Amino acid sequence: MSIVRRLSLWAPPLSYMATIFYLSSESNPLPALTSRVWDKLLHLIEYGGLAALLCRALLGEGLGWLTGILGAIVLTSAYGASDEWHQLFTPGRHSDIHDWFADTLGGAVGTIAYGLFEKLRGANRA
Repeated sequence: MSIVRRLSLWAPPLSYMATIFYLSSESNPLPALTSRVWDKLLHLIEYGGLAALLCRALLGEGLGWLTGILGAIVLTSAYGASDEWHQLFTPGRHSDIHDWFADTLGGAVGTIAYGLFEKLRGANRA
């Protein structure tokens, strides 16, 4: 596999993870949004996007569907756990296991959504 192909697979999830890390380093990130939307829903959406990007990358590396989906969920959950740990050291933030649960659920939802999208896209090509 070419370096360009691999970069096209992994740059999106790595950039997304860097954005999550940056926002987690802020004491009060996106206050206009976080004051209006339930934080668990934000976690679900945020980590659903990460899982979809990770699933795309893993499948692009040649993993099968089941391995790619499970791998994306596990990687998303692990990154969510590391994010909660990171927040222990960020002034004004706190670590919450319920946030991690929402991250992991978001990972499952994101991979399922990505799988359905790909299935529909494939059916439309046929």
